Amino acid sequence: MTLAPHLRPPAPGTGAPAADQATDPATGTRRAAPRRRLRAQDVTVVDGGTLRRTIGGTAVGNLMEWYDVGIYGYLAVTMGAVFLPAASSGVQILFSLGVFAATYVARPLGGIVCGRIGDRVGRQKVLSFTLVTMACSTFLIGLLPTYGVIGAAAPVLLVLLKITQGFSTGGEYAGVTTFVAEHAPDRRRGWAAAFLDVGSYLGFALGAVVVTVLQITLGEQAMLDGGWRIPFLVAGPIGAFAVWFRLKVEESPAFEAQRAAAQDAGQPREAAAGATTLRSQWRPVLVAMALVAVANTAGYALTSYMPTYLTDTLGYDPVDGTLLTVPVLVLMTGLILVAGPLSDRFGRRPLLWFGSGSLLVLALPAFLLLAAGHVWSTLLGLVLMALPVACMVGVQAATLPAMFPTAVRYRSMGVAYNVALAVFGGTTPLIIEALTQGTGSDLAPAYYLMAFAVVGAVTVGFVRESAGRPLPGSMPAVDSEDEAAELVRTQDDNPRLDVAELPFDAVPATAR
Repeated sequence: MTLAPHLRPPAPGTGAPAADQATDPATGTRRAAPRRRLRAQDVTVVDGGTLRRTIGGTAVGNLMEWYDVGIYGYLAVTMGAVFLPAASSGVQILFSLGVFAATYVARPLGGIVCGRIGDRVGRQKVLSFTLVTMACSTFLIGLLPTYGVIGAAAPVLLVLLKITQGFSTGGEYAGVTTFVAEHAPDRRRGWAAAFLDVGSYLGFALGAVVVTVLQITLGEQAMLDGGWRIPFLVAGPIGAFAVWFRLKVEESPAFEAQRAAAQDAGQPREAAAGATTLRSQWRPVLVAMALVAVANTAGYALTSYMPTYLTDTLGYDPVDGTLLTVPVLVLMTGLILVAGPLSDRFGRRPLLWFGSGSLLVLALPAFLLLAAGHVWSTLLGLVLMALPVACMVGVQAATLPAMFPTAVRYRSMGVAYNVALAVFGGTTPLIIEALTQGTGSDLAPAYYLMAFAVVGAVTVGFVRESAGRPLPGSMPAVDSEDEAAELVRTQDDNPRLDVAELPFDAVPATAR
């Protein structure tokens, strides 16, 4: 992707004044309006090869993250038995899911720390660090001694490594969504961002396949005796490949443009993040938290908790419970790839509303089908859950970054996404299992999800539509020179472009 000031001559009629004042969408304050109109050299022209490398380099990190989430979720029963062998099966499951939830305690800290650094020195460097840390932590879990070898120290070490994973993944998703959003053309941001969550669910499916193959070939006792280590050790080579791929990705043009503008103004290199504060973003942060809570509560119920629910609550064999979720995860990737482009065409809000509404309507029928106990009814119930999740999760990666300005986008995403995930998403398996055991009702999860669906439907009303529009704090991004010229020509009539809101003061001097 390249900024194009050196590629095009100025467009005619660029001297016409804009309105006297405009409202800054990032802070809600009044500021001086741009003193000129949009010109062709103001527009970022996206290089297709760079965009593809960016999507691939970020998606592999999501695949790595969710591979770990997947293998731990599918091995929850086994991990409880290995690291807390003297406890009852119910306590073992709660312990294992509690360890899973503990991972999310460190995510907000990771999001804040990595986000602050990423807003000041660059996204690409931080994302390489988060991926290395994530892969190493997963690999080391496969080397842990068990309770039978070192006693109570074994579960303590497991918790510490999972917390380390949480810290790194706290900076991972916030960073990759920011990174892809800043690389993508405005009219295809939903399509590009959808690949991030495709990587997530493919990683989860990969974890399910690895665990299933081992359960079938080794058997339950062999898994308890040490077979459980193999999926974690596989993370080593997967992580090495992912890091190599990510190192080939270039820094985002939105960040580079803002940093260059700060340097032109004689400010320090880190000053690109100093103009707008995180505190000024509290309204969009709260809205983003609610969206994340709804989408990921439903998502984690379908992915991380479902193996435990099928095995422990509905009585499926562990292998059967795992196998039943794999085709649904594959279906999810296809639905997400459809949801992203649809949101580019029809808007993010309609897809989010449809996802919340369908979750409210379908949650109870889905769990009734699961409780019927037949293979066909279980698959159908899982599919009914997958539809609303795909609509919400598939649009999330394009919606959230567009709620924040470039200067604080990474850190704002880090706070909003990870706090919501820590409080709601990561605790979903533990809360649902506790509700199911406490109420004795197999339908308790459905009512829990329905409550979140109502919250989601209300929250979407506070979301500003961002499909096809420039990111706050960034100039427009397009696919071609011809599209840039058309954007300039139609700037007065384009409903997705408000010239008064464009940050001309953030354009480097060489492009002014």
